[in-house]
Amino acid sequence: MAAGGRGVADPLSPAGVPCAFSPLNQAYFALASADGQLRVWETANNRLHQEYVPSAHLSGTCTCLAWAPARLQAKESPQRKKRKSEAIGPSNQIDLLALGTAVGSILLYSTVKGELHSKLISGGHDNKVNCIQWHQDNGCLYSCSDDKHIVEWNTQTCKVKCKWKGDNSSVSSLCISPDGKMLLSAGRTIKLWVLETKEIYRHFTGHATPVSSLVFTTVRPPSESQPFDGVTGLYFLSGAVHDRLLNVWQVRSENKEKNAVMSFTVTDEPVYIDLTLSENKEEPVKLAVVCKDGQVHLFEHILNGYCKKPLTSNCTIQIVTPGKGKKSTPKPIPILAAGFCSDKMSLLLVYGNWFQPTIERVALSSKEPHMCLVRDISNCWAPKVETAITKVRTPVMNSEAKVLVPGVPGHHAAIKPPPSQTEEVESKRKLGENEISIEERLGALDIDTKKEKDDLPQTNSFPVLLTQGLESNDFEMLNKVLQTRNLNLIKRTVLRMPLHAVIPLLQELTKRLQGHPNSAVLMVQWLKCVLTVHASYLSTLPDLVPQLGTLYQLMESRVKTFQKLSHLHGKLILLITQVTASEKSKGMTCPEQKAKLVYEEESSEEESDDEIEKDSDDNWDEDEEDKESEKDEDVDEEEEEEDAEEKDEENGEDRDVASEKELNGDSDLDPENESEEE
Repeated sequence: MAAGGRGVADPLSPAGVPCAFSPLNQAYFALASADGQLRVWETANNRLHQEYVPSAHLSGTCTCLAWAPARLQAKESPQRKKRKSEAIGPSNQIDLLALGTAVGSILLYSTVKGELHSKLISGGHDNKVNCIQWHQDNGCLYSCSDDKHIVEWNTQTCKVKCKWKGDNSSVSSLCISPDGKMLLSAGRTIKLWVLETKEIYRHFTGHATPVSSLVFTTVRPPSESQPFDGVTGLYFLSGAVHDRLLNVWQVRSENKEKNAVMSFTVTDEPVYIDLTLSENKEEPVKLAVVCKDGQVHLFEHILNGYCKKPLTSNCTIQIVTPGKGKKSTPKPIPILAAGFCSDKMSLLLVYGNWFQPTIERVALSSKEPHMCLVRDISNCWAPKVETAITKVRTPVMNSEAKVLVPGVPGHHAAIKPPPSQTEEVESKRKLGENEISIEERLGALDIDTKKEKDDLPQTNSFPVLLTQGLESNDFEMLNKVLQTRNLNLIKRTVLRMPLHAVIPLLQELTKRLQGHPNSAVLMVQWLKCVLTVHASYLSTLPDLVPQLGTLYQLMESRVKTFQKLSHLHGKLILLITQVTASEKSKGMTCPEQKAKLVYEEESSEEESDDEIEKDSDDNWDEDEEDKESEKDEDVDEEEEEEDAEEKDEENGEDRDVASEKELNGDSDLDPENESEEE
């Protein structure tokens, strides 16, 4: 019984694409790739059996798939089954495969006919389909979606039998009980529904994140005195997004316990789960869990009630490439799916890329806690992002060829000269030979500008360059992106980068922050932008603290001395300001004050011009200070006592002094003061 088959349809994700093994000896493996196409592979010889491209495969990509159960296929009409089996092979051919899409429709694909059987649209979902489950007896199909509803379909009429609200948020996973009377659904909580009445039989607390897989782990509980009601005592398993614990729950009728009875711990989010059913009390359940990091964890445990400590895996399987040469290291190959064979002692592994996976049967050893399989898949064609670029070849052009352009017939475009021609142009300039033509100048200019343009990456390609650089660990490519100083460009790049590249980018920034201080200044800008833009995504990661532990320590060590430095900085500023203030006060000299008006108290007409000139030249400063002080104290009294005649004489002498000041270059009369004096 293969569970799972629902994953994150991310083209760059190593695991998590929708896939499932067929019932009846797992003869086929169906995989819905990230480009929206369905491929069916034969597990025995690793050969592509069928390929189907839906008409709306790009707009409505496949999000989940489920094979029709073996019991249902046995009930097909004998006449059609016989006719098809004659053309294809054995009578136990698989038939219908249900595909859920991102737009809410469900496609039924017939692998016998190799074409679309029917389409379930009317009255169903209006959002992404998250999980599909077939009923093993009556041929009904159950689906859940982001639109919060669960739908029961009649596959014969392609119409909705029943539709009801499954949760207050999106319903992410479904599972039908072994007797076909109960239905498990998971959203924020896990609910067990009675299919006949569509009523809730029991609630379970669920996980902190959306549940990605649900599966019953036993056919029926151990025989007890009370009659079996079809579900009481059964165990079921649940795995969730970003959760490294698989919880095991027990359905009980006597006490309504909502918590998990035990849990299995894995290294990453589970993307595919397969198990062997236990028929009796003594037989352990064997569990194979494929994680998003590409590893498989195997568990073997007898379900016997409550277990407090999380159980670790009995065996871990990894696949790597052989390291060629001394310096090269083996690289991990992601495992996409794993399913137990009918003998329960071997495992079918599907690994590699989603376009050309490799299917291999591996015998299980109970003694080895860790299996590392070395496989060379270099001969398999692996699609790359650069494929389209490498196929484009620029034709080699010699100087005699003429390139025609649209326009006037006979006219041709300027031929780009080879690099040697630019050297000839410069040599002609130096030697002073014939003048260079404009065509040659333009040709040389064209080559130079072309080189400069090629060296600089385009602005809109920064997110792509950043993602490729992080995946391939290309130092030069990362330098081109991360050494930009344009804040707007940094913000646009961080906004457009895919979410799965956020954690690798933070790890790369942490590494660079430990380097040169000049580099660290740029990295802080990137770090600030990443933490601001992707804060909501980062807050959803449960293992964020251990992943960013180095960054926390680095920031703490950098900020540790900041308080001491700021105290020291403040003290230094105080000292410097005090020193400069004291120096200014010591070296400050009294500024020379020049009188704008001179007033003499006892003036006589007997003084000659020579004495005035001598007086004004030799004792200018002393007279100026005396006159200023006398003027301030006695100007009012003197103006009252003296008559108009004395004022005329003073004005005349003032004019003489002013004229002498003009001769000495010291004329500085202020019209305001002069008017006040008058």
